[in-house]
Amino acid sequence: QVQLVESGGGSVEAGGSMRLSCQASGDIYSIHVMGWYRQAPQKQRELVAVISTAENINYGGFVQGRFTISRADAKYTVNLQMNNLQPDDTAVYYCTIIQQRNNFWGPGTQVTVSS
Repeated sequence: QVQLVESGGGSVEAGGSMRLSCQASGDIYSIHVMGWYRQAPQKQRELVAVISTAENINYGGFVQGRFTISRADAKYTVNLQMNNLQPDDTAVYYCTIIQQRNNFWGPGTQVTVSS
């Protein structure tokens, strides 16, 4: 079993920055992918950014250089630095870890960007 604890989130004005963190614990495999997805009201969940244990990174197409994902393996932690946030970035952000074809999710953290 895997547990994911998210921190960060909240409210910010357009153009502001925010940092999300997620720490995984439990039965973590040496090879896995961690990262973030988001879901806005009445929209499908979409990729924000993921990073593998080999440091391969994928960003969602909307990121356009505004977000940076990083990880600290010693603590199975992944961080997401979000800059130049816009109202369209308002969503619940979910931490995820993918290993051995299993996908675990955190409870989600709300990010609200006001114009």
